Amino acid sequence: LRSYRESGKQLNNMLDKNRWLAVVLQELANNPDTNPIEVMAQSGIDINEVMKDDETRQKVSDKLAAYQQKQLEDEILETGKRTCIDLGIHGMNIELVKLIGRMKYRSSYGQNLLQHSREVANICALMASELGLNPKVAKRAGLLHDIGKVSEDDPELPHALLGMRLAEQYKEKPDVCNAIGAHHEEIEMTSIISPLVMIGDAISGARPGARREVIESYIKRLKGMEDLAAAYHGVTKSYAIQAGRELRVIVGAEEVSDDQASRLSADIAQKIQEEMTYPGQVKITVIRETRSVAYAK
Repeated sequence: LRSYRESGKQLNNMLDKNRWLAVVLQELANNPDTNPIEVMAQSGIDINEVMKDDETRQKVSDKLAAYQQKQLEDEILETGKRTCIDLGIHGMNIELVKLIGRMKYRSSYGQNLLQHSREVANICALMASELGLNPKVAKRAGLLHDIGKVSEDDPELPHALLGMRLAEQYKEKPDVCNAIGAHHEEIEMTSIISPLVMIGDAISGARPGARREVIESYIKRLKGMEDLAAAYHGVTKSYAIQAGRELRVIVGAEEVSDDQASRLSADIAQKIQEEMTYPGQVKITVIRETRSVAYAK
């Protein structure tokens, strides 16, 4: 009889714990800003015991992931707002502010993207002031010039063009949009601010200590791209240009047809993507030239 009573007490305690856990999980579902681990600890729930159950462990893991995601999103937004305030930039769309905050978690050759963009913004503003141009517009364009690198939209598009599209979408001025899209000369410069952003970007990236890529590894990467392309049938020459952002491949007109040249560019791009490590993206241009020569005597 005594053993039956003790078993009944244990069953009641277990039911109470399950009810209490259900209440805590419901509270967490209603309040995503709450850390589930802290709440469970404060509620007297043994976390190690809870994690033994697969279903409960999955629920707690999902709540914790949602909490961490919310914390990160808040941090990104706060970083974007603080950056705009520090630079004296106002009236920017909240989606662009979030993209600025995301730059904190992106780097290129060891140079933090947000720090780089702040440098470019300040350099552009200084040059604009010296030239009698609008320093506020120049600073805004400098800050936004690399937002295409942190966007999840259309990863196949070059980051400068993607950034320009985003700036246009969120109603930035045409001068700012053109400066973003033209800072790698992928479109024509139509604004006097555009060359300032291109120069500011080069100054920030090229200053001593800004980026940590060793010259030997840089040359090795370019040579590797050229050798990879040269291994294909019909390729006569290959050149890596624009700091490795573009690979130009020259093929023999007698050995490669127009259709084959189109397929060749896709094949080389796929092979580079699979076998090489590189920042950003690489544009593959296959050139097939036919010349007809005659002499008048």
